[in-house]
This record gives sequence, C-alpha cells and structure tokens, in this order.
Amino acid sequence: MLDSSESKTYFDKTINLLKEGKLDEAEKQCQEVLLQNSSDANFLGLLGAILLKKDKAREAIPHLHNAVRIVPGFAQAYEDLGSAYFYIGQTEQAIEHLEKALEINPRLESAGSKLNYIFKVSDKHEEASALQKKLFAFTPAKRRLVEALEHLHKNEFRQVEKLAKEVIQDEPNNVDALRLLSIVASKAACHQDAEKLLRRVVELKPRHIDAWHELSGALKEQDKYDETIEVLQQTIEIDNNNHQSYYLLGSSLALAARPFDAIEPYKKALQLKPAFSPALLGLGHVLKTVGQFEEGVEAYKNAIKLRPGFAEAWWSLANLKTYRFTDEDIEQMKTQLATIEEDKEEKAHFCFSLAKAYEDRKDFDTSFDYYEEANRINRMLIAYDPVQTEIIHDHLIEVFNKDFIQKKANLGNPDPAPIFILGLPRSGSTLIEQILASHSLVDGTSELQDLGQLATSLNKRSGGLKYPEIVRILEDDDFHQLGKSYIERTMRHRKGAPYFTDKMPNNFPTIGLLALILPNAKIINTRKNPIDNCLGCYKQHFAKGQAFTYDLNELGEFYLDYVRLMDHWHEVLPGKILDVVYEDFVADQENQTKSLLEFCGLPWEEACLKFYETDRAIRTASSEQVRQPIHNKSVNYWKNYEGHLQDLIDVLQPVLNK
Repeated sequence: MLDSSESKTYFDKTINLLKEGKLDEAEKQCQEVLLQNSSDANFLGLLGAILLKKDKAREAIPHLHNAVRIVPGFAQAYEDLGSAYFYIGQTEQAIEHLEKALEINPRLESAGSKLNYIFKVSDKHEEASALQKKLFAFTPAKRRLVEALEHLHKNEFRQVEKLAKEVIQDEPNNVDALRLLSIVASKAACHQDAEKLLRRVVELKPRHIDAWHELSGALKEQDKYDETIEVLQQTIEIDNNNHQSYYLLGSSLALAARPFDAIEPYKKALQLKPAFSPALLGLGHVLKTVGQFEEGVEAYKNAIKLRPGFAEAWWSLANLKTYRFTDEDIEQMKTQLATIEEDKEEKAHFCFSLAKAYEDRKDFDTSFDYYEEANRINRMLIAYDPVQTEIIHDHLIEVFNKDFIQKKANLGNPDPAPIFILGLPRSGSTLIEQILASHSLVDGTSELQDLGQLATSLNKRSGGLKYPEIVRILEDDDFHQLGKSYIERTMRHRKGAPYFTDKMPNNFPTIGLLALILPNAKIINTRKNPIDNCLGCYKQHFAKGQAFTYDLNELGEFYLDYVRLMDHWHEVLPGKILDVVYEDFVADQENQTKSLLEFCGLPWEEACLKFYETDRAIRTASSEQVRQPIHNKSVNYWKNYEGHLQDLIDVLQPVLNK
C-alpha cells in the first residue's frame, strides 16, 4: 500500500507521461498503482482518462464508475464518463453524467462545452440555449454574453456587437465573444471579417468543432471552396465521429463541382447518424449529378420516409424530370401541403412538385394552377425590381460601346481554352454543353461562378466607382490580369483537355467584359422559342439567382430586355457570338453539330452525335434529359398551356416573329 506522499509522486509522474503523449507508459503506471490500492479514486479516474485518449471508451467506463462510486463528488470523472458514453453512442447516459459533473462543479467549462455540443448534434437546441445561459452567468463578462445571446435571438445585432466588444476589451481572448462578433459579421455579409475572427477562435481553442464549422461557412460564402474543404478535413481529423462535419464536407465538395468525391462524406454522415435527412438529400443530389438515377431516387425517398413533410426532397424528385409520381405520392403531398398555413418556401416546393405530377398526367389546367400558386408564393419571398434590370442593362450598353471595345480589343489574356455557353435558363444550354463535353478536346465543367465574381470584385477597388462604370478607368494590363485570373480560378474544374465549357446562363450580361479579358474565348448564346423558354423558366423552382422567373409578365419583359442586350453584343462584337437555336438542333442535329464544332475550332467527332452516352457529372435541372437521345417533345410545348399564357404572349409579341 502506497502512502499519500508516494501516491502523489506516482500521480505526478503519470501526469507528466500523459503530457508527453506516452499513453502506454502512463496506463501501465496506473495499473501498477491500482494493483496495490484498487480503491484509489484518483488513479481510477486517471486510468479512465488515459483509456479515453487511446479510444478505448468501453474499457474506461468501469474504472470511471468505480472512481465516482468511491468519491461521489468527483466531477472530472463524471465528465469523462459522459465523454465515454458519447463515444460509444449512448447519448442519454452521456448527457446524464455531464449534467452530474456540472451539478458538482458548475464552473467546469470543458464539461459544459461537451454537453452543449451533444445537445446541438442531438437537435436539442432549446437545452443547448438554456445551458449556455447558465454557463455564462458566473462573471460580469458572462452576464454580458447572456444578454448578447438574448439580443441575438431577437436579431438585434448592434446590441450583440456592442456587448461582445465590451467583453473583448476586458478579455481579448474570450472565445464566446469572438464567435458572437463573427455571427454579427456574417449577418452583415462581412464574411472576410467573420473568417478572421473564427480563425482566432480555433487558434485559441483548437478542438472547438462548432467554430470550425462556422469557419467553413465563412469561407464558403467567399467561394473559397478549396479552403473550405481543407478546414472540414482538418475538423474531421480532430473528431472523426461528428456527422455534421462529414455532411458539410459533402456539401462543400458538391459546390466545388466534385460530386463523385462528395458521395463518401455524405454516406459517412449517414453511417454516424442514419436518420439525418439533410445528408440523404445531399446524397440524392450528387448521385443524380453523376448519373446514378435509381440510387438518387432511393436517397430522396429515404429522406421523405424520415420526414414526410420534407418539401425540398419531394421537389428534388420532381426536378429529376423523368421521375413519375404515383397516386399515393400525390395524395401524400396534398396532405402535407394542407398542413402549411403561411406562404413559405416549403409550400412553393410542394406546389411545384404537384404541378409536375399533374403535368405528367397531362392534366395541364390543374398543373398550371399549382405552378401559378408556387410562383405567386416565390414572388412574395424574393426581391426583384424589373426597372433596375433595365437600368443595369442600359449601363452595360453605355459602357461597352463599339468605340470602347475597339479601343481595348486584344489587351486581355489570349488563352483560347474557354467556351462560354450562355443565354436564359431552360433554353437548351445543357444539351449544347453535353454535345461539346462529348468531344475529346473539351472538358465539360458546368455552371461556373467565376466570371460574375470577377466582375463583382471590381467593386472593391478604390474610387467609389462600381461595375460596369469602373471598367472605363482600368489600366490596359488589368484586362490581361483579369483574364489570367479567370483561367487560374477555373483550372480546378478542368481535367487536362485544351478547351473547357463554362455553362453559366447568367453570363450573358457580362459578354462585354469577357470579350475584353479573354478575346479568344468562344461565346455561344442558346435560344429557344420565346414562349417555350419563358414557360420552362416559370415551371422551374430555381435554387437562387433567377428572381425574374416568378411572374409571367416580368418574365416576358426580362426576355425582351435579354434580346435587346444580345442585339447590342452582336452589334459591337460582330461574328464573336454564335446563336444556337434549340428547334434547329432538333430538326437537323448533325449539321447543327458540325456548325457548332466549326465555330469552336474543333475537328469533327462522331461522339458528339451520341452525347447521351457520355458519362460525366451534370449539375443542372436537365441532367436526366440530356442522358437521352435528342427528341422534339419540348418543341412548342407551350401549346399545352396556351389558355393560360395570353398575357405572356402579348408581352413577347415584338420577338415572336424574329
């Protein structure tokens, strides 16, 4: 039997071994002491902690239970018991023991952080909020933080900022105050500031998983996808049992146009939390993107089984375009729709889905009623000013006039690699990209944000001028550097072919800039019958960025303004843009394909006629449609809805005979 002095010496020695990372030696030391005194609570607790560090949670539990049996007030042992039970998936026991640790020692911050984390990953948000308030109640700084949290819940961000800054003044390294300031920065869209604050948080507290998640969000908002992915991979190294980390990694890989890579993280998230419906939805999206149609449908359906009211999963099935809802599906959607009282996005999702279901049954009147209701709701939820669109286009026409373009011609980066496919959504652009991506010299990369982001980045330059007016004062070398930046930014999407596509429809207003920064790029404008094109937009529930599509009159007016702007680009850039008309392609696929390849400077390849056999990821709503041979089913499709479209037809009259 060791006396107290010897016991302390051994205890200190074991702690030092632990600090040095010599876990096996530390464990052996504990075992030797416990052979002489099996009721030494300190060594029982220490052995449990060592076993936890060695990922032996089940072995740790009996030692820790013995420790708290011998010393009922052993708060640290209760905390370690909570950790051990959480590691083996017994969440309720973990909560029970962590709460006991805090009952014994309310100031045990590590136990509070663990309990708060478990509440969050278990979707016990009310308990997490109540716990935070309790933990923050001990010091003046923490009282300020409690008050700041109350203001945060009311979206009173000025007060949150004021209180958090007061805390920082006294405690510059207060992690909670820094996180609150990062939330305020994010709400103000100051994502760079949020990133700096959160990097400081994880520097101070490297195992703060929530902060790592928030940091990934701040990076994602800046379109720093590579850094986002690195941060989440680092987060998983810290804790590889966190389902949220894997889910966020899957989402980030999908956004970075790496859908094949995203599959495994989504599956890992579901392995850790099988009932995690957002991961099922994300998995369905990437499986659809890579052409695994049946597996994607299964993922969506599993999400719906978990949450019958999961409106986005229902719409995802409809958005496959080739999926057909059963009578039972329709009744289930109607039942769920009836439970949504307010005009919310979920209601729009269900209405779009039901519209598609009735459209497939050729009940076009009922279908249109649902489309109309879905669009009415969406129009209420978004801000769109058609007058502002016209003003923006006026500015573009004024700045990028013929004299200016001729004066700045050939200053940009001469790289001929980019092939821009643009126009309005639902105009056949995915088909054209799939044809080009079937060519051995072309990488198909889908819809890239980079050109628009480069244009927006010009707003950050000094002088107060905004895009497009700021283009007038750029130095000659700026055009080359902007082109070079575009090529460098898009390199991550390419696979080594000499040419690549950028199929972002919204690039059509940016043609003037892209022609100056990339003078040898090819520009293809996809066109479709104006009524069919507008109806296709009206029927589509876009994720974001197409605010003009939710009112038929506004849609028609936008189409007219699109034609006006494209007419200008043709005038100031003669021969630079190829108009590709969908109906012409359907009528004469081979000759139209030859003309397309000739414009792009590509030799003829038979594979371009069999584009539907090309195995590649397709991220747009038309993904399943372009995996089929070309057909004429959508030509003049608007006639099925003709009785509902007279107002649109009247608006479009000036371009219907062009």
